[in-house]
Amino acid sequence: MDQARNQPQPGGAGARRGEGADVAPILTVFLAFIAIFLMVLIPSSSAGKGGYSILHQVPEGHVGVYWRGGALLKTITDPGFHLKLPLITQFEPIQVTLQTDQVRDVPCGTKGGVMINFERIEVVNRLRKDYVYDTLLNYGVHYDNTWIYDKIHHEINQFCSSHSLQQVYIDMFDQIDEKMKDALQGDCTKYAPGIEIISVRVTKPTIPGSIRRNFEQMEEERTKVLIAIEKQKVVEKEAETQKKMAISEAEKNANVSKILMEQRLMEKDSARQSEEIENLMYLAREKSLADANFYRVMKEAEANQLKLTPQYLELKFIESIANNSKIFFGNKLPNMILDQRLLGNFLQNKASSAKVSDE
Repeated sequence: MDQARNQPQPGGAGARRGEGADVAPILTVFLAFIAIFLMVLIPSSSAGKGGYSILHQVPEGHVGVYWRGGALLKTITDPGFHLKLPLITQFEPIQVTLQTDQVRDVPCGTKGGVMINFERIEVVNRLRKDYVYDTLLNYGVHYDNTWIYDKIHHEINQFCSSHSLQQVYIDMFDQIDEKMKDALQGDCTKYAPGIEIISVRVTKPTIPGSIRRNFEQMEEERTKVLIAIEKQKVVEKEAETQKKMAISEAEKNANVSKILMEQRLMEKDSARQSEEIENLMYLAREKSLADANFYRVMKEAEANQLKLTPQYLELKFIESIANNSKIFFGNKLPNMILDQRLLGNFLQNKASSAKVSDE
């Protein structure tokens, strides 16, 4: 009975230990599979993060560049998901769109020995896709350190050392952007043609406080001078405006006077012409009257000449004598009254002689 008691019973603790031993290897394999899946299939976006992964992602605006055993491969991939060999092939996304590199705290010394500092210089640049392989092969992933950051320090120091503080800080400050852009692009075109410099923005440099106060005072004085010049221009402009207004008023008055004078002359000329016309009409009328009177007189003379007959004259003489109301008394009367036949004969002789002379 004891032996039977000591024998393992079916379904006891031993059976349970056997079942646990069978489950442990399966769980281990499952966990290992999950680990491999997570390590290999989860996509990565950089070599540092996805050295063990097969699937990786290249973001938009970048291209994928690959190294195998430290050697740069010529394979360039576009944005999206791609496959690579884990632990053997590394990749790096390289930006090929516009990017802005900020170079900070660039010290330089001017021609006069004054130290100034450019707090921030921004360089907008782009790496062209066709030149990604050549650029990385020659200058590495951090190519911008060589051709932008270090180059900016060099060009700024070259510019400051050949110009005075007045030129750097005021006179030629507006030209620094273009000069830096041309200098950077010139060397990039010669040694790294894939790098394109779009623009350069240089902030105002910081200068010592005492010198800055002098510049501020100079600027204040210059501002005062400019204000005085502008006031003088305003006064001159006002005087010129008043002069033009006076000239315009005088010209207007002169034009008005000329117009009035011309109007008076036209009125006088019209009056003269009217008077001449009236005179001509009067002369014509008087001439017509004179001609008519002359014609009347001539006709009367002709008529009277026709009337001068002895009989008519004798009649008129008798009528004249008859109309005389005087009465003469005395012994002897005037012959003119009494000898009427003698008078008639005399008149007849005169008429005959006048007729002969007309013939």
